[in-house]
Amino acid sequence: MMSTLKPAPAFEAGVGLKPQHYKEALEGNHPLSFFEVHAENFFGLGGPPHRWLTAFREQYDLSIHGVCLSIGAPSDLDRDHLERLKGLVDRYEPRLVSEHLAWTGDKGIFHNDLLPAPLNAASFAYVCDHIDLVQERLGRSILIENPSLYLALKESDIAEPEFLNAVATKTGCGLLLDINNVFVSAANLGFNAHAYLNQIESAHVGEIHLAGHVIDKASGETLLIDNHGAPICDEVLNLYGAFVSHHGARPTLVEWDTDVPEFSVLVSETRRALSAMSAAEPHVPEAVYG
Repeated sequence: MMSTLKPAPAFEAGVGLKPQHYKEALEGNHPLSFFEVHAENFFGLGGPPHRWLTAFREQYDLSIHGVCLSIGAPSDLDRDHLERLKGLVDRYEPRLVSEHLAWTGDKGIFHNDLLPAPLNAASFAYVCDHIDLVQERLGRSILIENPSLYLALKESDIAEPEFLNAVATKTGCGLLLDINNVFVSAANLGFNAHAYLNQIESAHVGEIHLAGHVIDKASGETLLIDNHGAPICDEVLNLYGAFVSHHGARPTLVEWDTDVPEFSVLVSETRRALSAMSAAEPHVPEAVYG
């Protein structure tokens, strides 16, 4: 089991850091205590992005969120990509490092999307092997995020909460619980989102994501799309409150990646999350992953 930095204080909120918000966010007139960046945006060795990120790291905790490591693919991990990730993690020593239970490429072919992996014994083995490799190379535990789903995979025969719990237990990784993804998947596949959350072992959860989605009816059927381009809907906030009430608070990040609004809108969304957290949170058990 890998060692890790002590988990961030549970009762705190952050946002995904966007270039158009750098100056205003760094001024600090807000309740945010950490910022998240996509790892691949900082794989260059220098320039303005790193000058800004260095300035943020001097004042705030960082969460580095990878989107292209392709842990859910059956083929070997891209070692060059992993080395670039290690360089970034070593440089900024973020509080949290996360990746997706998904794949973006296989056998040298890259797909510009986070595609879900089938959940079965074979995928469990290679996902755990990939996580072990990443954690060994980084020298720390990482968090694995649940994907958003749009159709059921016939190859899957393990329920997602069971799969995630088992992966965390075997590898010592933590979980990044994206509650909007749970809501989207539940609506699209027809399962109960509350039941899903009740099956997650809370000690594994090191961070929570909240985001907005869009409702697509173009095909004649209703499909929820995880586009990170809208306010958090009330149903997702209610799910969040229920999770916090039952499991305790966790560092919570608001994602907004398309049609990015003014920084004040993101701050307002984090205030909604903090209010829901405060109203629901009766105790603060510490995550024990790693």
